[in-house]
Amino acid sequence: MDFVQVETTAPLTLEISQIALPLTALSPTSRIPKDTIRTSLRASTTDSVLAAVYSLGTGGILLSNFLVELGASPVVFGMLSSIPMLVNLVQPLGAYLSERSTSRFQYSLRTHGIGRLLWLVLVISIAGVGWGVVNTHQLVILTLLIVLFSNLLGGLGTASWLSWVAMIVPRQLRGRYFGTRNSAASLTNLVCVPMAGLAVSHWYGGTLQGYGVILLVGIVFGIMGLGCQYFQVDMNPRCLRQQATQNTYYGKLPRTSEIEPEVAKYESSEVAQSIHPPQNQLANSLWKNSNFLRFLLYFSFWTLAVSLSGPFFNLYMLDTLNLDVSYVTIYNSLQAGATLLMLILWGKLADKIGNRPILICIGILVAATPLLWLGIGVNRLDIWLWLPLLHILSGGTWAAIDLCSNNIQLAIAPNKNQSIYFAIAAAVAGASGALGTTIGSFIVQFAQFGGLLGLFALSSLFRLAALVPLFFVKEPGR
Repeated sequence: MDFVQVETTAPLTLEISQIALPLTALSPTSRIPKDTIRTSLRASTTDSVLAAVYSLGTGGILLSNFLVELGASPVVFGMLSSIPMLVNLVQPLGAYLSERSTSRFQYSLRTHGIGRLLWLVLVISIAGVGWGVVNTHQLVILTLLIVLFSNLLGGLGTASWLSWVAMIVPRQLRGRYFGTRNSAASLTNLVCVPMAGLAVSHWYGGTLQGYGVILLVGIVFGIMGLGCQYFQVDMNPRCLRQQATQNTYYGKLPRTSEIEPEVAKYESSEVAQSIHPPQNQLANSLWKNSNFLRFLLYFSFWTLAVSLSGPFFNLYMLDTLNLDVSYVTIYNSLQAGATLLMLILWGKLADKIGNRPILICIGILVAATPLLWLGIGVNRLDIWLWLPLLHILSGGTWAAIDLCSNNIQLAIAPNKNQSIYFAIAAAVAGASGALGTTIGSFIVQFAQFGGLLGLFALSSLFRLAALVPLFFVKEPGR
């Protein structure tokens, strides 16, 4: 459904316990061994599977149904979708902090780990509703607060994680690897989403209690997913030199006391300027990178256009069409299945012809998709044929959009200060996406603007217009 990824210069044998230590230093003449890359990529793929289970309860259809059961208004749904995008404004701050950390892994634990544990408060509060301690209105407000702070912490860690993975994955394998990684997550959704929907719908204690159980299971899997990052080769951003290249290996140093003088020596020399570049120099490089600015223009307008209607398709099915949550989870599993089948194909195709042509061609199809919702009703033909076909179409097309958007961003951002570029792109897109969902939620509130169906048509026009800047973006190496 529519909503809002070697060779060594000398023999190296590395133990996992050595790789994942938080204190690391740059070895300028060595590369990550192939076996270490394979281990890291397998760990990242496993992380994506466990994170997909975590996402079942903390977002998507189950969280939307939870709020519908609590009687939340369309404005609440708009806020629910705008918060994760709006908090992307903190990504530049997160990139700044991460570049001054000594370990990508430890930084990820401090941000994503705490953010995922916050959801335990909602589990306890759901139990409090049954005991009469918390009412439904308070539960809606608490849910929005947890979404806010959880995503705020996640936003602080996203740029660091993306930069970490970009250093591990060989450039020529990005399309295939991220296609495989996302396929694994989609397969997890294909299997788990309908099971979770049925469990919530038929839970003997009621749907609210059933959601609380699924959320608790998701939190456990989410923490296990972070544990998988221990087996990814760790990076120390503070020891990056100005000319650091893709897949540079960072070996551990034995003691903290031995590292601190080295870092101090770097910072007292000319190399310190490459570790902590002056802010005006970084700003100048950003403004001079016209290709990146064109990508930002496309990315922000596209996110705004998609966010106009993206959060409200679930609301349309659950509220307007009054469908049972088990039906909607089946539709979502069909979408995940289509994503699973198409991701590997899109990944291989992107490696051959590039990401920009796919984004343009499939983007036109994605822009037309909201118009297909205009004739959907509650008759059997729509429920059993057209809605499943719409979700299958969305799964296949959005697989291409998500994969290629990620890949082209990795290609455009220079290796130097890469996490800063990722953070700025996410912040700009987050602000425009939050603006889109806010505008969409107010349009839905007023029937004279056409309600949900009028919003779908407006979003389709905006999506087509948002594709124009993409024609002027140049993909490096193509």
